[in-house]
Amino acid sequence: MHNRQSAPRKAGPLRVALVGLATVLITLGYSVRVLVLGAIGRLRRAKVDGFTRDWSGSLLRLTGARLSRHGEVPDFGDGRRYMILCTHSSFYDIPAIFVTMPGSIRMLAKRELFAVPVWGAAMRAAEFPSIDRHNRHQAMADLARARQMMESGIVLWAAPEGTRSRDGRLQPFKKGCFRLAQQTDAIIVPVAIRGIQQLLPAGGLKLNLGMPVEVHVGAPIDSTDFTERGVDALMSEVRGRMLELLEPSAHPVPAPVREEQAPA
Repeated sequence: MHNRQSAPRKAGPLRVALVGLATVLITLGYSVRVLVLGAIGRLRRAKVDGFTRDWSGSLLRLTGARLSRHGEVPDFGDGRRYMILCTHSSFYDIPAIFVTMPGSIRMLAKRELFAVPVWGAAMRAAEFPSIDRHNRHQAMADLARARQMMESGIVLWAAPEGTRSRDGRLQPFKKGCFRLAQQTDAIIVPVAIRGIQQLLPAGGLKLNLGMPVEVHVGAPIDSTDFTERGVDALMSEVRGRMLELLEPSAHPVPAPVREEQAPA
């Protein structure tokens, strides 16, 4: 599906402020809905899946971003445990994944985010996991819960770079999510998002409207194939796949699987 849209353009200060305000209000609105449904015992995973996609679509529509997905997505419902490991160069990486990828996707979040009023409580109610690496006993409990979540059908999203790249180039990886993948025998789906760093670059408030954003999905990697070779070998393999996906020669774009601003 192709939409007629204006050429990319820089947003002025007023538009940036309005997008920021709308983002906060939309996020607050969905957080409250999650908490209310949770309080009355009517919050279901499928409902959360819909909320995450609707929330993501609403945020992306504010920017006029033109999303397309390239590459084959595995069957997340085949009974195996899955993790999406993705490049990270913009706040909008997460909404882009929620909009373009199927399944019950949940972000592996930093523990500090759960301290944010309303939003943190909503994330907890919506089955967003975290791993506390500063407390060994809590980390073991978190790891067991993450494994249970994946066994029940949840797909974990994580950014191995840890922080957003300022220029779109791949930063050094942290080992945490790779250890989690090996400890849970997960299938890793490498994903690289091209062009999103120009939508809202890290470290500033420069917003560019109507940007083309390409989500490139790589072939799955079975973490159990790297049990003997260790986490460093697994990390190197995933990094190599992501670097390939960032290159224009990967999935040359004549025919995207889907191109859209966001679901209506």
